[in-house]
Amino acid sequence: MLHPSSTPSTPPPIAGEHPQLHQPECLPAATEVLIVGAGPTGMALAIALQQAGVKHVIIDKLQQGLNTSRAGVIHAHTLEMLESLGVSRQLVQLGIPLSNFCIRNRQGVLLKLQFNPLPTPYHYLLMLPQDLTEKVLSDRLTALGGHIFRGVTATAVTQDPAGVSVTLATPSGPASLRAQYVVGADGMHSIVRAAAGIGFEGGTYEESFVLADVRMDWALANEVSLFFSPLGLVVVAPLPNGIFRVVATVHQAPEQPGVDDIQALLDSRGPAAGTDKVKEVLWSSRFRLHHRVANDYRNGRLLVMGDAAHVHSPAGGQGMNTGLVDAVVLGQLLARAVRAADGSAILDTYRKMRRPAASRVLALAGRLTTLATLRGAAKLALRNGLLSFINRLPFVRRRIAMELSGLSRRSFAQLPAAIAQSPAAVAPVPNHTVAARLPDCPS
Repeated sequence: MLHPSSTPSTPPPIAGEHPQLHQPECLPAATEVLIVGAGPTGMALAIALQQAGVKHVIIDKLQQGLNTSRAGVIHAHTLEMLESLGVSRQLVQLGIPLSNFCIRNRQGVLLKLQFNPLPTPYHYLLMLPQDLTEKVLSDRLTALGGHIFRGVTATAVTQDPAGVSVTLATPSGPASLRAQYVVGADGMHSIVRAAAGIGFEGGTYEESFVLADVRMDWALANEVSLFFSPLGLVVVAPLPNGIFRVVATVHQAPEQPGVDDIQALLDSRGPAAGTDKVKEVLWSSRFRLHHRVANDYRNGRLLVMGDAAHVHSPAGGQGMNTGLVDAVVLGQLLARAVRAADGSAILDTYRKMRRPAASRVLALAGRLTTLATLRGAAKLALRNGLLSFINRLPFVRRRIAMELSGLSRRSFAQLPAAIAQSPAAVAPVPNHTVAARLPDCPS
């Protein structure tokens, strides 16, 4: 239970002087790992550290988690990795398992991928909106005795050979924190990545994307459908509670597309029969997408993961999944690094394992996006013919399904034997090492 607490007011600084730094109640002055960003990736890392007994603080600039769904699928390999955090079973109970992913044109199926033959207990696409995924992770962290500092922003990050000093903006004023390591789970514009001096190379897609969660009549509710049309791609995927996720490339669109906008996309790019009807838009947005990967995942005591390390097209639904696997792997490595005589040698493994995985994901998403955005009758005919040919080759279809599910990238998430056998932190973490939403404190 959370109880309100009061913080004495701080007098305004004298002109020309820096504001006085102080520690708000409950915010520790030092910790082993500071996680900047409490999205799915940050919370997954916090769970891994909490279970391993690593002292940590997790902060987020938002006063509460976002309630929009954004990412909508959890892949098989991600669910395998999340077993170690104790959340996979609940995620499966909340989601919709779908065995089929179909690439279509307006007339019919070009390529059908089936996930039920894959070598995993999770032989499906698990359709679940990101807000529910975040709730499961948040509840698990709370059940383990962990909490999140919300409304707290890292404004400066400086490392030295002995640790990292972080300046924070909190609801009760500026504060400082000293950490052994700092992990940036703070998105594409990561302050941690910037402080580490890590480049973020790539580019921006020419087209914008529209994303919407809608209620509608839809005949293909037992599959994830990716439509290729001369006007661009549109993805339709079922979510729980009769909701459908729609994603499409667009040249021009309103900032928050409405029923007529989504209906027009389906009418011009979806099934030629045109019998599907959008009834309600629950949430929608227009956004530009980048394809970038960090030049490195670590510089000294600063590390990045998730969108701070890689961003790409939503084609294939890989973004959040890759970040969650980053978090589980990094949690395993940090649990060993904080207790090792040479933590640097252990953490060198992180980049070697996870950056190649991200590069493969970027290539996969890029290929799907390129195929979907081809222009010209000859190119479209060649693409459709190629996909139809692949559809008659079971071994190729299986290979693509393995790539989409993440199962083909298992080796990029398995610790080397020498590190896996090294001791990890196991001491229980007292509740005060991770703090609650400011200015409240755990009881």
